[in-house]
Amino acid sequence: MSYQVEAQAAYVLHTRPYRETSLLVDLFTLEQGRVSAVVKGARSPRSRMRAMMQPFTPLQISWRGRHELKTLTQAEAVSAPLFLKGSALICGLYVNELLERLLQPTDPHPRLYVYYQYVLNELLAAKDIELALRTFEQQLLQQLGYQFDVQQCQPERIYRYDSSQGFIPVVELTDTQKPYCFTGEQLLGIVEEQYHRPEIRRAAKRLMRLALETQLGSRPLRSRELLQGYIPKSILPDL
Repeated sequence: MSYQVEAQAAYVLHTRPYRETSLLVDLFTLEQGRVSAVVKGARSPRSRMRAMMQPFTPLQISWRGRHELKTLTQAEAVSAPLFLKGSALICGLYVNELLERLLQPTDPHPRLYVYYQYVLNELLAAKDIELALRTFEQQLLQQLGYQFDVQQCQPERIYRYDSSQGFIPVVELTDTQKPYCFTGEQLLGIVEEQYHRPEIRRAAKRLMRLALETQLGSRPLRSRELLQGYIPKSILPDL
């Protein structure tokens, strides 16, 4: 990667203080994926960067640096920030945290970037937040190389989800297996994104929880800890 990178489309995922007046910022960019950068002086009251370093603001940025931590050299807001509120805001923070935690540095995901813009616009409209989240989660898992292989699944059979082996046919269903089990019909419906069907939505919520839990590990999501109980349980996965 070159020392100087110019004019990249980006969104802020997360910021934290750095030294006396600067910020460390995690960004999701169209061409370079997740990028971490120092924004010098961004916490100063006179800094023009201060207002822009907020989530959900479409930016065009430039940076320099060969190492993982870059230095932001320029930022411009290309349009007004998306003012999410209530449940939509919390879900937006949840989506940002997934990207921050799961994407590797400078690993491009241009298709996922488009779906990120889609989920933000759907959250802004606030018409069907659950549909937007399930669609985004599924695309995120695919971009991470995690495919739900259901080609051999038969609609009438029951399958147990295993993170390393996929979907295993169940001969005798036990109570301990139930949280990990799905019908073939449910799995086929999830892959085909038949989210207009309530039973498919419920099954997708469980499956996304299990798959994301494997990727995230034992450390809980900050967005869930901060605002647990505010969002209906039917919307966010129970991570």
